[in-house]
Amino acid sequence: MAIDKDTSALLVIDVLVAAGSDSVYEPQPDEARFNENCVRLTRAARAAGLPVIFANDDHIEGLDRELELWGSHGIHGKVTNLPELEVGSGERDYVVPKRRYSGFFGTDLDLLLRELGVRTLIAVGCDTNICVLHTLADAYFLGYETIVCEDATRTFLCGTQEAAIEHFVKCYGSHIASTDEVVATLAE
Repeated sequence: MAIDKDTSALLVIDVLVAAGSDSVYEPQPDEARFNENCVRLTRAARAAGLPVIFANDDHIEGLDRELELWGSHGIHGKVTNLPELEVGSGERDYVVPKRRYSGFFGTDLDLLLRELGVRTLIAVGCDTNICVLHTLADAYFLGYETIVCEDATRTFLCGTQEAAIEHFVKCYGSHIASTDEVVATLAE
């Protein structure tokens, strides 16, 4: 696998923790390895000089449509990025708040990526079948190439991890890789 460090970015989608009650971002027993892989990838991307972009749920309580389906979650001011990600510690860290599943819908993510010269997104985050899937759909429609770190994505709300990964490959031409593969490639 080749990664052009001049035209790639790490996109971290909804790797969040709740500061209080939250219907989605309550800690889960199976998320430790997922979190660890997201942290490793974030550190490797920074070390390689890649932009690291955090596309975060930032819902308006009582207003955003998504809340009707999933309950109160990702509310502005009530969630933060996983502390170990050290958001803002890199010179090229960016945060893109989002109010819908896709990191592109109603945000300036596409503008930011184009200004950075990014053509390939390395995607991590959750939920694989919802926010990651819809973000990658828009990335595909906008002409971006995508790499999905399968062991740094997580499905826990609907569908299966396997079906989402198959969808990425068949519908978006995504390259599927492990955290170890991407970290090793970025270190080259």
